[in-house]
Amino acid sequence: MDFALSEEQQAIFDMAHSFGQDNIAPHAHQWEREGTIPKALWPEIAALGLAGLYVPEEHGGSGLSRLDATLVFEALSMACPSVAAFLSIHNMCAKMLSAFGSDETREKYLPKALTMETVFSYCLTEPGSGSDAAALKTRATKTNEGYSLTGTKAFISGGGYSDAYVVMARTGDDTARGISALIIEDGTEGLSFGGLEDKMGWRSQPTRQVQMDGCKIPPENLLGEEGKGFKYAMMGLDGGRLNISACSLGAAQTALTATLAYMHDRKAFGQSIDQFQALQFRLADMEIELQAARVFLRQAAWKLDTQAPDATQYCAMAKKFCTEAGSRIVDQCLQLHGGYGYLADYGIEKLVRDLRVHQILEGTNEIMRMITARAMLAK
Repeated sequence: MDFALSEEQQAIFDMAHSFGQDNIAPHAHQWEREGTIPKALWPEIAALGLAGLYVPEEHGGSGLSRLDATLVFEALSMACPSVAAFLSIHNMCAKMLSAFGSDETREKYLPKALTMETVFSYCLTEPGSGSDAAALKTRATKTNEGYSLTGTKAFISGGGYSDAYVVMARTGDDTARGISALIIEDGTEGLSFGGLEDKMGWRSQPTRQVQMDGCKIPPENLLGEEGKGFKYAMMGLDGGRLNISACSLGAAQTALTATLAYMHDRKAFGQSIDQFQALQFRLADMEIELQAARVFLRQAAWKLDTQAPDATQYCAMAKKFCTEAGSRIVDQCLQLHGGYGYLADYGIEKLVRDLRVHQILEGTNEIMRMITARAMLAK
């Protein structure tokens, strides 16, 4: 059992971290204020091989493991978890194209997804179906020309911003087996978007409803087989849960590092505040929790990479543990900054806001507990 990163893994982390600090961190506050991420950023990220992290090399991707990918997202989220999380969504779509798309579908979409000339978003959640994702109402009706797609998706990161969308829609009965995955391009007739959502965090990601009214979808834009969409979606969620956990830990590490520096410089009652034992204990508790979460995340990623039978349970447990740990740590870091932590200039309050949604998306942490309990009882 070797807990050390390999030289290659350390190089992957260092590369992603360096790019984030040079190209994302200096602009994170501006992008948040503007409510968008410049599209020019994505081809630069893609040039590093980060747009198809776990797309196999024979399909033009980087062919990295899920553990390798968590290193990338942890490193990038040290610059901005909102940007890192958006890249995770695109990578999930690229992996679905590679794994489930026909040769024709892959040839049509995957090359531009890997260069991020085409930015992808993912559409599963609807106004009336969140945790109960299989209850979705969006319907794709078969026609002579392919499909007619009608319905509304909610909370879509990249809605009205991305170039294409992977949409889960009902092609069959009202069960999970009646759901298929389809690709719809921006500009398709009948495709429109709701107003920009005014969110607590992740404000640099444009988020809108995606509305489809009789959109014509060509047959080659069916992703994989009819009726397999929900299965594809669930397969993607294990990795998504690892990525969002990594984003929580990267942001928490940034907050803790900044807090250590602040406490060394901040003086009160004749000494720097890092010399007060009560505050040292709080620092120690945060470090212990962060390191425990990091080990747990990497164990879960290892299980997913090795296709362990309990991988889904471990991904769920790690997601619950890491996202809650990340939020606790950044909240404590804000407290230790005092009033300065509440100011945008110090960057801590942004991390508090950004990380809160991590306990909701990729399956709420309540659902993570359900997955865990059911796995325990099944044994």
